[in-house]
Amino acid sequence: MSERSEMWIEFARLELPQSVKRKLLSHFSEPAEILAAKTSVLESITESRWPHCKSLRQLVDWKGVQVDRLWASRPTRRIIGLSDEAYPPLLREIPDPPVVLYAQGDCSLMLSRGLAIVGSRNPTPIGRETAMNIAKVLAAEGHVIVSGLAAGIDAAAHMGALESYGSTIAVCASGLDIVYPRQHFGLAQRISETGLLLSEYPPGTGVRRHHFPYRNRLISGMTLGTLVVEATRKSGSLITARHAADQGREVFAVPGSVYSPLSKGPHQLIKEGASLVASIADIQEELPVFGSLSVPTPTQRTTDRSRDTLLDAIDYIPTSVDQIIVRSGLTAAKVCSMLIGMEIAGKIRNCEGRYLRNLES
Repeated sequence: MSERSEMWIEFARLELPQSVKRKLLSHFSEPAEILAAKTSVLESITESRWPHCKSLRQLVDWKGVQVDRLWASRPTRRIIGLSDEAYPPLLREIPDPPVVLYAQGDCSLMLSRGLAIVGSRNPTPIGRETAMNIAKVLAAEGHVIVSGLAAGIDAAAHMGALESYGSTIAVCASGLDIVYPRQHFGLAQRISETGLLLSEYPPGTGVRRHHFPYRNRLISGMTLGTLVVEATRKSGSLITARHAADQGREVFAVPGSVYSPLSKGPHQLIKEGASLVASIADIQEELPVFGSLSVPTPTQRTTDRSRDTLLDAIDYIPTSVDQIIVRSGLTAAKVCSMLIGMEIAGKIRNCEGRYLRNLES
């Protein structure tokens, strides 16, 4: 481990508020300079008195430093400081970036373009499939899918990326030695092998209720856009989406049935200005950076033609999704995402998982 990494570990374990640490980092380029600075200099920078502290090292949690050193001794693990080149550039732009990040896996993914996909912990089958398919398609095009390792939509997004042999980042609300929820231990292991596990919390930190909304700012802050798939009005996913809006990033929402509580969150976001997503093309049109160089972004005419083709594949009697896919010749990902948009537009109706065409359409 390099001397610089050692200094970041000590700085991370300083028992000072994050806001104070950020203020100190804005005046010094390296943590070693802060740790070596005189108390009088630090007092002038932070505009506060430290009468019982002759040196910052008196405020270091040395037991915690030992834990971090042991954790970081593995080759796939890193502790990354705010001024490091490996620190995610988009995350550095948010108002309150973490002073230190704990990373396990492929750290280069933090420098890649990505999309956050979040939503309900208890989604419907079609919501889970929509999240998985969108993640699968975008990850296959080379984009990093970012989510929070939670049950439901988060897990579906991670698994969709993994199934396409793409990349995904899981931003955790605990130390990386503690997997939450426990049933996602296997999923976390897969992500650490081909993607990245990330946290602002040091090893040994358990899950706390307040960690989740605070963690959500990192999910949105690492990407240019956040997509919400199924969420109630009180869902933490809406916190992530509003963080994204406050950070100047794009917000996307997949609409759903007007009768479903899980549609109320996305519909509220759409009212607030989020982009309605009826197909993956809607994401690519809003954020051209997500368009693959090898797969051209569809024009509006192509999108309209796809919707006409899909509508022709739906009867005036309930039709299964599998039948619609076969009849239309469209991909499962495109069909699943477009069905929801057509339902909210009043073109079709959902009847116990089957779709039928409205008489006027």
